[in-house]
Amino acid sequence: MPRPEKNRIVYTPPFYTRFKPVGVKSKLLKQTHLTLDEYEAFRLADFIGLSHNEAAEEMEISRSTFTRLIEKARKKIADFVVLGNLLTIDGGKIHFRNNLIKCLDCGHMFKIDIGTSLIKCPQCKSKNLLNLAGGFGHGECCITNNN
Repeated sequence: MPRPEKNRIVYTPPFYTRFKPVGVKSKLLKQTHLTLDEYEAFRLADFIGLSHNEAAEEMEISRSTFTRLIEKARKKIADFVVLGNLLTIDGGKIHFRNNLIKCLDCGHMFKIDIGTSLIKCPQCKSKNLLNLAGGFGHGECCITNNN
């Protein structure tokens, strides 16, 4: 029986969670599902350029687990690009270190510590804010995990 999966650390929620080829309706496409921990592995290794050891430390997982994650992520992203699938990012056993907030009035996006509560946009002072970590069902669990 395998061990239960440990929560992985993701630095911030992704800005965008759905990608598709232009000119094709989403409902006609096969879906490729990328978990948040696979997204983070891809971001750390291929966008930022960290080694597997450095990225594994950042996510608080073993190097071998990181290697399995990045291989799965790369395969899914290749399927999306080569086959023209719909790519969605969601799910996985994760906790966020930071949060992204988007002002729905002026469009300003900003990063805050996961434990910080913000009630108005620093740009336009609007209270019409979208909590991106909350959109993935995270908040209090991540605050507790990071303390």
